[in-house]
Amino acid sequence: MARTYVVTGAASGIGAATAAMLRSRGETVIGVDLKGVEVDADLSSAAGRTQAAAAATAAAGGVVDAVIACAGIAHPIAKTISVNFFGMTEFLTAMLPALGTSPAPRVALISSMASLQPNSAELVEACLSGDEAAALAIAGPLEESGPQAGGALIYGSSKRAISRWVRREAITPAWAGAGIPLNAVGPGIVVTPMTADLLATPDMVAFVDQAVPMPLNYHQPPESVAALLIWLTSVENTHMAGQTVYVDGGSDAVLRGDDIWSCNDNWGQ
Repeated sequence: MARTYVVTGAASGIGAATAAMLRSRGETVIGVDLKGVEVDADLSSAAGRTQAAAAATAAAGGVVDAVIACAGIAHPIAKTISVNFFGMTEFLTAMLPALGTSPAPRVALISSMASLQPNSAELVEACLSGDEAAALAIAGPLEESGPQAGGALIYGSSKRAISRWVRREAITPAWAGAGIPLNAVGPGIVVTPMTADLLATPDMVAFVDQAVPMPLNYHQPPESVAALLIWLTSVENTHMAGQTVYVDGGSDAVLRGDDIWSCNDNWGQ
């Protein structure tokens, strides 16, 4: 039986690939983006998120089986926090009533390999506290310090915060208690319009490859991420919750190595 999906960021990149893949499988897709899809909305503002959720719910007839949140930007500006963190968390929270009407509700969203990279702890905590004004006030000076310094911290912070939010929220009554698996996907370098500038010159490619090494199959097409997002929001996923799954060509394994369990090695001592 066909399921009804709401996909944000559906006009381009990973979101467009996900929407196309879902439609090819016979699913119903309601896209949300600035323009060119079923619901035109701006997720950078609180009003835009509320309007988007209401319009998507109405378009679905009140019943949404899954939400895949792909909308995001990688610009070295404070607005990145509004889109990447609050644009996801507030929109997804607003979709909970519609998800609650499905017999098998599921949610997945886009994080990034950048969630494992340098970030501003102060900015991450402001996001997790739900204080968008405070987060923007912290991000403003970072933006002014330039794209290579502060700008990179803004993006990394938005992704660290979203992965931590997923981990916190997934096990709460609102999500796990309602039978809704909530998970994230952390891609490496995906070849989309958003990364075109990053990959425009040999020097930039060399810089990117040092920051995000991808020994398995190198830079990835958006479909490689879409396929995982679709599985996470399928009826087959009954128990995965709170995870950020790195579909990244091996970047996580290269950068963090195999010592990711030692924090508990002295348990009970």
